[in-house]
Amino acid sequence: PSMELYLMYNSARKIFGKSGVTVTRSLVGSYVTSLDMAGCSITLTLLNDEMTALWDAPVHTAALRWGL
Repeated sequence: PSMELYLMYNSARKIFGKSGVTVTRSLVGSYVTSLDMAGCSITLTLLNDEMTALWDAPVHTAALRWGL
């Protein structure tokens, strides 16, 4: 459920903040699912200016849409 994912995200963000990691972009949701999967996954990446610009660019795919 989405509520559980947001609770996990908020907990992780607090832990990252205490470690000096700044979260600047996030996606929370069921993007890659499996019928028998339990739990969640968290992926982190270091963003430079080019990667940030690409992240912020308009997207129109089957799974993601924004900036259009």
